[in-house]
Amino acid sequence: MTPELVVAHMMKEDLFSQWMGIEVLELRNGYSKIKMIIRSQMINGLGIVHGGITFSMADSAFAFACNNRNNLSVALDTSINFLKPVKVGDLLTAEAIEIHNGRSTGLYQITITNQLAETVALFKGTCFRTGKPVVH
Repeated sequence: MTPELVVAHMMKEDLFSQWMGIEVLELRNGYSKIKMIIRSQMINGLGIVHGGITFSMADSAFAFACNNRNNLSVALDTSINFLKPVKVGDLLTAEAIEIHNGRSTGLYQITITNQLAETVALFKGTCFRTGKPVVH
């Protein structure tokens, strides 16, 4: 099972990632790269992107990276650092890199950058591997 087939299966059912407008750019075992454009519906009362949107984008990149070997994996622990504000019209890219691929856990770092190649957020996620397939 290729990473592309696993993630295509995931995206078909992932209505939230679809709503966010996520586009998958690149996949390989333990790695994903995605992009999306910030829309006005994603802005909070302070005029900047809601932190949950940036977190959710990183979480999607995390999910695509840790599940794409077809071993169903769920988040065990996550954290994010917001480094720069994100605004309407910004093009964000999230790159998930596998730090550790264990039998029962995996560790990933996700870097989110804007169209100016500025890092706007750093996300770290640990997943638990269930041993079940994502795609049967």
